[in-house]
Amino acid sequence: MDKTKLWTKDFISISLSNFFLFLTFYFLLVTLPNFALQEFHSSASEAGLMTTVFLISAIISRPIAGKWLERAGHQKILLTALIIFFAGSLFYFFPKTISGMLTIRFLHGIGFGMATTAAGTIVADIIPNSRRGEGMGYFIMSANLAMVLGPFIGITAMNQWGPEVLFTLSIIGALASLIAGLFVKIEKREQPKQEVAYSTFSFRNYFETSAVPISLIGAFFALVYSSILSFVNVYANEVHLSAVSSLFFVVYAVVLLISRPFTGKLFDFRGPNVIVFPSIVLFAIGMFLLSNSGTAGTFLFSAGLIGLGWGTLFPTFQTIALQDAPPKKRGLATATFLSIFDTGIGLGSFVVGLLVAKIGFSSFYFLSSFYILIGIVLYYFLHIRKKEPVKEYKERIN
Repeated sequence: MDKTKLWTKDFISISLSNFFLFLTFYFLLVTLPNFALQEFHSSASEAGLMTTVFLISAIISRPIAGKWLERAGHQKILLTALIIFFAGSLFYFFPKTISGMLTIRFLHGIGFGMATTAAGTIVADIIPNSRRGEGMGYFIMSANLAMVLGPFIGITAMNQWGPEVLFTLSIIGALASLIAGLFVKIEKREQPKQEVAYSTFSFRNYFETSAVPISLIGAFFALVYSSILSFVNVYANEVHLSAVSSLFFVVYAVVLLISRPFTGKLFDFRGPNVIVFPSIVLFAIGMFLLSNSGTAGTFLFSAGLIGLGWGTLFPTFQTIALQDAPPKKRGLATATFLSIFDTGIGLGSFVVGLLVAKIGFSSFYFLSSFYILIGIVLYYFLHIRKKEPVKEYKERIN
């Protein structure tokens, strides 16, 4: 078997499973807050809990799933997670109160958190070492494509046919993710016997410390990215560009899809730094243009730059987190990265809401472009400078 082959059956299967997992996630992410307002006559803050509760349960479950991956096996955890996620999707028809719906969201978030951790770990083992940057880029592209299709399909289903059709689509998406996951076959590995059971909580038992610095950098940028996810459509309406607002993530994904083969291979041949610095600058320019969007052309051009900038940074950071961790700790590294990143997204949505109320969207996006550039300094001190002493030590002992 060709050890450098990327597009294997297992890689395609795990990528498809990830695509349907995120497709279902986005179906519900953009529609459930509005559903809560209309169906349960809830307040805006209660409707916002539809997303918050889901993310909290995902964040809580990831470190635990990362630890289980070391002990129980990758495929077993993946299938368990996808079954929980599928089961959770079956219950959306039944709640008659907002508290009942939030309970379902918490259950669904557990399955999502476990599944994303398992899938990210499995794909890191499947991808050949020489093509890790390229492979992780394509894998994460599956979630990016779901981000484009999910909101569009979800909103259309909700507006045209109602919540019953939306929930049915969610069941189909979750089932498709589970079926694709069944086709992933992971080679069994000998587990180290010296590992003992942990009776007390320790940070190192549930988080991979080598992944923390790059995860914090990712969370730093996630604060700004959350403003795109949560508010770009609202901003488009404010600047009278609602006619093209639905195209924002389409352009974002198209640019990402075109650039992915080049950026992934560049990572593998030249390392992450040659990718990270230009991407940060492109992300900042994209936010600057977004803040000054007076025409459809400027608005969509900013989407392309943000897609090229942030869309390249995210898989690069996740790949760094996996590369810096020992092979047996990749599960924990994936859990650590995604948990800290999602914390940045959740915190960002809250903080952005407060700031926008005071300074407006345009001013926020303008200031964000300068905030992003500070990330260059953060990346240097938390990643590049931190790794230099390790590199010098290895050179001395070799």
